Amino acid sequence: MEHPILFISVLLEALHLPVPHGLVGDSLLAKLVSPHMTYTWLVMAFLIIMPKLTIGKVEMVPGKAQNFWEAVISGMEGFMAENMGKEGARMMFPMLATFAFYILVANMIGLMPGFMSPTSNLNITLGCTLIVFFTTHILGFKFHGINYYKHFLGPVWWLTPLIAPIEIISHLARILSLSIRLFGNIMAKETLLGILFILAGAYFAPLPILVLGVFVSIVQALVFVLLSILYFSASMEHAH
Repeated sequence: MEHPILFISVLLEALHLPVPHGLVGDSLLAKLVSPHMTYTWLVMAFLIIMPKLTIGKVEMVPGKAQNFWEAVISGMEGFMAENMGKEGARMMFPMLATFAFYILVANMIGLMPGFMSPTSNLNITLGCTLIVFFTTHILGFKFHGINYYKHFLGPVWWLTPLIAPIEIISHLARILSLSIRLFGNIMAKETLLGILFILAGAYFAPLPILVLGVFVSIVQALVFVLLSILYFSASMEHAH
């Protein structure tokens, strides 16, 4: 799968760096400048620079930009507190807010010609999912110690041989469900947009898919973060 029109590929050519002709290049340098990696760094740079430019110095009397960011942050924190409790929300807010902003921007950036969504690559979505997966069980052992294993045993001891395998499989299935859901939806959006641009021109024909792409980008970011909140919350509560 080649990306001849990607903005990053043009930039790499101008800098005389290797431009990989696939999602993974042959050399280490080509792997580091693969599209899903370079656009991940681009999204990270955007998320670091944009708040600095829009907020600047935090004021006691906030301006429009500071009001916007305060509303977004307080809304997210309140939503997490409703589902995880104040302690859990305060502890997990940095990770979950980072996921929310990163996935949303990464999903949306692919709607611009010459750009691609890093989340249309399974390596990126799988990496995010593994962070959620391991964090879930780290929280379980942090809050319950060795007794965390009771979450996998079921309500009564004689159901343990049936419940334990189901619980283990369901937890492992989260890796597939989280990563493939996000990857599949964003890749389908980008593929459909690419086909429409080629067959129908770059003007009004792809417009309905662009609108749908915005909707899909927002929904998929919300679903990933919401499921992460539910997984974290379940691991922190007591087993019944």
